[in-house]
Amino acid sequence: MALLGSLLKRSIKVGHKIDNIKSSPFRQQYKELRKLLNKAKNTEIGLKYNFAQVLNELSIFNRKKKSMLFYDIYKKNVPIYDYNSIYNEFWIKTLDNKENVTWPGVVKYFAVSSGTSESASKYIPITKAMRRAILKTSFSQLFILSHYDHLPSALFEKGMLLLGGSTSLNFHGNYYSGDLTGINAAKLPFWFDRFYKPGKKISKNKNWEDKLNEITEAASNWDIGYIVGVPAWIQILIEKIIKHYKVQHIHEIWPNLSVYCHGGVSFEPYKKSFEKLLGKPLIYLETYLASEGFIAFQAKPESKGMKMMLNSGIFFEFIPFNDKNFDVEGQLLPHPETYMINEVEEGKEYALLLSTCAGAWRYLIGDVVKILDKEEHEIIITGRTKHFLSMCGEHLSIDNMNKAIQSASEHFNIDIQEFTVAGVPYQNLFAHQWYIGSTAKIDEIELKDFIDSKLMELNDDYQVERTAALKDVFVKVLHPKVFLDWMKSNGKFGGQNKFVRVMKGENLTNWQNYLTTNNLN
Repeated sequence: MALLGSLLKRSIKVGHKIDNIKSSPFRQQYKELRKLLNKAKNTEIGLKYNFAQVLNELSIFNRKKKSMLFYDIYKKNVPIYDYNSIYNEFWIKTLDNKENVTWPGVVKYFAVSSGTSESASKYIPITKAMRRAILKTSFSQLFILSHYDHLPSALFEKGMLLLGGSTSLNFHGNYYSGDLTGINAAKLPFWFDRFYKPGKKISKNKNWEDKLNEITEAASNWDIGYIVGVPAWIQILIEKIIKHYKVQHIHEIWPNLSVYCHGGVSFEPYKKSFEKLLGKPLIYLETYLASEGFIAFQAKPESKGMKMMLNSGIFFEFIPFNDKNFDVEGQLLPHPETYMINEVEEGKEYALLLSTCAGAWRYLIGDVVKILDKEEHEIIITGRTKHFLSMCGEHLSIDNMNKAIQSASEHFNIDIQEFTVAGVPYQNLFAHQWYIGSTAKIDEIELKDFIDSKLMELNDDYQVERTAALKDVFVKVLHPKVFLDWMKSNGKFGGQNKFVRVMKGENLTNWQNYLTTNNLN
């Protein structure tokens, strides 16, 4: 048993015990809000919305513990922002090197993100405080490996492959921009260098295809124990390595590979085809890392959800995702209900608001989560506010879609690597058009009938509308390469980019034109 690995494993166990000594979810969030407001009270946004008043009420609450007036004042003083509104009013100034706008000091780093729904790039501030918070949460996730007693100590000496954006950031005179994964990798602590792969040289490469080729060439020289990345790109990389070295599975190259940390999209649709690339089972850990912060991660091997990080630079609010607060297009309605962590209900879906140590305040991130366990503050991501498909009241979530695709993959014993769905006009009413990426030969009618039937089991609203306004469902099976090529044609190739699950608006028009141009309809 390796001495270093044994010491690291014991350190992780001790760290996990320390990390688990916490107060109640409400108390953690109360303290977090107080820290955030105190830090930003003299910034431009803090002065405009009188953060000092909220801080005063927080102090009164701490002494008397009588009411939630501090939260009422916070909601009254500070409006809800989406990206466009906070960028146009505040963040655009930080790009011009103005200090103390929404967070103390000057912001030097911005994560460039277009997500899956926006055509224009977003520039999300990444402060020193946020980098520290992300690093803290990353190590908190490492601590959970103490739950896995069967993991050999030697594993803790193995390499960790982080498949992300380039660490060669773009310099704009006043600031640097790039993929969040590239920013984080460029700022890793020096002692992590011995574990980090693909290493500094390859990580700087901005050409995604070249980077995958370089990793493939170097793969046989590494002893990888962990891999981290978006499922689609990790799968593509492993397939390249297997093909290059003419082996049966990835464990012939990396025999000690034991842990896969995934995020960005649901892993379930990829799992069946992914596991065909392995020689032995892996431990799967789900993460919820957004450009705005590290929100949650899977904390126990048996957990179905992810534990929210309540003491790491983010104050959370929850908007019930219903017709009272959102319209059919997923747009937030005026005067929505908002709640703190202690007020949410298990089994219900909420849109998230974030106030963060990167200077986001009551920021609508666009994700919808379901509360699985209130006491353990565990959630799952069920979709995006604008990615629920509801042409006529069917309220179809990405979670519903993922489960239907996973079931179809298992039922027909086929690999489904990508999919997307669009609502389309049909016979003066509506239909759903599915595009499914698979190399399997499958009858599209049979596949359509199965998915349709499964969705009726999963979603009562969908079942009702299939007898009314949702007149039909169509399925088109395409080669998975079509999805990758479309992303490449739109400048969304590599890194944290992922295929949109619900096609709407400009994206849908672009996609349909692409298919027509390439005779794929």
